[in-house]
Amino acid sequence: MPDPLADHGNLGAALRLAAKEAEAYLARIDDEPVRPPSRRAQPTSSLPEDGVGSLAALSELIAASVDGTTRSAGPRYFHFVMGGGTPAAVGADWLTAAVDQNSYSWLSSPFASRVEQISIAWLQELFGLPASWSGVITTGATMANFVGLAAARRWWGLEQGVDVESAGTSGLPPMTILSSGYVHVSALRAVAMLGLGRDRVRTLSRDGAGRVDLDEMSVALREHDSEPVVIIANAGDVNTGDFDPLADIVALAREHRVWVHVDGAFGLFAAVSPKTRHLVKGVDLADSVIADGHKWLNVPYDSGFAFVRDPTYQAGAFGTSAAYLGAEAAARPAFGNLGPEMSRRARSLAVWATLRAYGRDGYRAMVERHLGLAQRVAEQVDAAPDLERMADVTLNVICFRYRPPGVSEAQLDEINRRLGELVLEDGRVYFGTTVYDAKVCFRPAIVNWRTREDDVDLIVSTVRELGARAVALVEGARARP
Repeated sequence: MPDPLADHGNLGAALRLAAKEAEAYLARIDDEPVRPPSRRAQPTSSLPEDGVGSLAALSELIAASVDGTTRSAGPRYFHFVMGGGTPAAVGADWLTAAVDQNSYSWLSSPFASRVEQISIAWLQELFGLPASWSGVITTGATMANFVGLAAARRWWGLEQGVDVESAGTSGLPPMTILSSGYVHVSALRAVAMLGLGRDRVRTLSRDGAGRVDLDEMSVALREHDSEPVVIIANAGDVNTGDFDPLADIVALAREHRVWVHVDGAFGLFAAVSPKTRHLVKGVDLADSVIADGHKWLNVPYDSGFAFVRDPTYQAGAFGTSAAYLGAEAAARPAFGNLGPEMSRRARSLAVWATLRAYGRDGYRAMVERHLGLAQRVAEQVDAAPDLERMADVTLNVICFRYRPPGVSEAQLDEINRRLGELVLEDGRVYFGTTVYDAKVCFRPAIVNWRTREDDVDLIVSTVRELGARAVALVEGARARP
């Protein structure tokens, strides 16, 4: 196959082959093990001199995917707070690849720009954020945090009379950044990428679980009262689903020169249900807020959202111009100038399609179904004599550990680590270990639109079934010389 042009006639066949195999894959995903038992087929690893053409290449990739992919889009994947892709979102994602728009600006794609404009407005309405805020769709929580904190950095610089995008930060003192023990690694990575120093993030916790100490935060703000400060507040701790008290943090911040950034990767979806809306009270008073699309919105990877109260800070942080890019009217935003990427996939199509398909009520129903499933698992944990729940189930994460009778506290961490490995190897359900309050435990999260009662019932039964084996393996390892 000397030139892709020679493959032109196979385009339709390639799309039909992909559609056929993808449909078969997704039709089986509800019942298959999350981790496939074998990984025999592998894609060719060395660059070929002569290509084989689209149909042969796709067939090879399909064979490898059937054997090798983790069924993370399925109903029993409870790791990393990952959803799947709703039918509308998957269909729109395929369309996104086919129309292949660069959603940098109105000039590059009026269609993609308008869909993103509508999608951002819908998301703001869904989350209860003011329509006057600016927003942009990103690749995920990390880059959404990057956007929000880049706007915060611009504010921080201008508060001290410096345009950091033009002059840099070298003449400024280090930024003071405060958070709770719930601060996520994606926010820390964004802080590092912005050159602010992840070690500059000071966590103020009142206990080993990471809950924020508001008294300490008040003291810290008074200590830095002469300078602008950034607070990273957290809506949805990854270990427990717990929330920082957003309204209290914002109220405290307004007594000082503070930018409040809210990392709400999955927790922001608490706003969708009246049952949990109180958890995000005050979010509309923050300065920047982010969320993930491939979590509770259930759109395919990759997707995230960043929203900024004052649009001038977001535009100032990312605004770019060049003669060949063209001039854009103010009423026609260039979303490529509101985030880090100029070449941008039209991710808004999947966002628009899933919100158009299911609406506010559909997402409320799904979130509330997941809240109920999380409580169902918590009740099963509480009823089991060999399991221990580690925290309240505030949202959709159940934090617990295996604690069989007669096993010392000193052995529990090792047993739970080994049990976590066994759960992943077993593959019926999929979730790993974490460390919460200095103890090794599990934190399955329920966010997939496909998940039903039968799926979550496997969480407790699988852990208890494999628990005795984990104990035997640990004790056997200790007995060996």
